[in-house]
Amino acid sequence: MTVFDQRLAPEFFDTVQQRVRERMGEEGFDAFLTDHPEDIAYLTGFFHHPSERPVAIWVEAGGRVVMLLPELEREYAQSQSARAELVAFFEFPGVVPPFQVLADAVSPRGRVGFATTMPYQRLAAARAAMPHAELVPSDLLTRTRYLKFPEEVVLHREAARITDLMLEAGVALVREAVAAGGELPTEAELERHVTSAGTRVMYAEHRNVVVASLLAGGLVYSGANSAFPHGLPSVNRLRAGDTFMLSLGCAVGGRFVEGERTFVLGEPTAEQRRYHDTIRDAQRVGRETIRAGLECREANRLCLDVIRDAGLGEFIRHRQGHGIGLGMHEAPWLEDGDATLLEAGMVVSNEPGIYVPGHAGYRISDSMLVTADGAEPLTTYPRSLDECTIAL
Repeated sequence: MTVFDQRLAPEFFDTVQQRVRERMGEEGFDAFLTDHPEDIAYLTGFFHHPSERPVAIWVEAGGRVVMLLPELEREYAQSQSARAELVAFFEFPGVVPPFQVLADAVSPRGRVGFATTMPYQRLAAARAAMPHAELVPSDLLTRTRYLKFPEEVVLHREAARITDLMLEAGVALVREAVAAGGELPTEAELERHVTSAGTRVMYAEHRNVVVASLLAGGLVYSGANSAFPHGLPSVNRLRAGDTFMLSLGCAVGGRFVEGERTFVLGEPTAEQRRYHDTIRDAQRVGRETIRAGLECREANRLCLDVIRDAGLGEFIRHRQGHGIGLGMHEAPWLEDGDATLLEAGMVVSNEPGIYVPGHAGYRISDSMLVTADGAEPLTTYPRSLDECTIAL
């Protein structure tokens, strides 16, 4: 068996940094500053546990890339071959404030962009340490991350394969319980099972496993609980006749994928079939219409209009989808307020849903790779109700 390596080569990040510098040149920045953990991983390959001690990246138009980090993280960054010059401070808040340590190392001047995700406290500290620089808010890095490099797509594909295996594992556990004639699993037991299935695959088949904010897992809910779009797994036990949802995903090399399916335990009622078929049709329209050149808001309208036309618009609680990358949820947003044009190389979710209070929720989701003439679903678990019915 070929072992899958989750860690991208250090040289890959030279290409990433060059793309960022090109964007900086287009937008007139002499340097760029970010402290977002996902940006840091994107620019350098360094994954870390964020805390009160700042970790930040300084990218200069001239080519220099500097990482500010606490001394206690230096060896960890080196172990990950972080693609940056390391500048460390001893502790926080420090006799010399951390951003002053960075400023002393880079002598900031000119027009400096900073990520709009920076907390106010850190932005204030950076401004105080960089009085000769013009700090300008910018979503440059967010937009740069929209388009995935081929090396990232490989990671997304592997995450999708494992997500499909997690869905299979969840269904298998329920079917085994039905066959045994005993109690069905609780939502929490089912969630633990699918999480374990995903992580087992990674540690058995991969090397250099990157532990991101979520390695594997998701939301599992049944019956009326599934009418809460982001309800947490509970100790409620699955019952005959239930609608239940497996909302799963994982990250390979820090790159996320989500895959969600809605199941019925036993022969579906006419009501369950109507709800499930409507969502399946809306999700199919999403798969067929997402493409490069389409505005996010138009993709959202085309998808959700299927639900409205079926007379179920009152049960819509959220948009069609969102971008996926180093974050499970990231821009752009497939929503009425986002006019971003989809581009080949983006990865977005396609996840229409309806939520009927007191009854259940119905949602089907695939992670989609946008192409020049359409979109490819990376997750492929069957979607129809007949294939998502567990016989009793």
